[in-house]
Amino acid sequence: MVKVYDCDVGCPVQNTLQFISGKWKTVILYHIFENEVLRFSELQTKLPYVSKRMLARQLAELENDGIIDKRIYPVIPVKTEYRMTIFGKTFLPVVRAMEQWGNDYISDKDRLSE
Repeated sequence: MVKVYDCDVGCPVQNTLQFISGKWKTVILYHIFENEVLRFSELQTKLPYVSKRMLARQLAELENDGIIDKRIYPVIPVKTEYRMTIFGKTFLPVVRAMEQWGNDYISDKDRLSE
């Protein structure tokens, strides 16, 4: 589990970012929220611009922080699935707010460029 930093009073954003900082972590969480369970290969398909190594690293960090759960099935080829933990599900409002902001930004940008 990641160490909770003793930051100045009024620094909750830093506490949040310690779990989701990383170039692709929030995007990974978004896709897992949208699908409930995803295999590694499905995540690779959804994130084709992310290298296999980077995806594995970001997933390992999310797992180590207790945000996602990794299940490995002993079949050939190995089947690996990722899903949200109870703690990870608490990030849903954060991810949804980011999704909404992104949609609003695109709408505003399109409207202003007309």
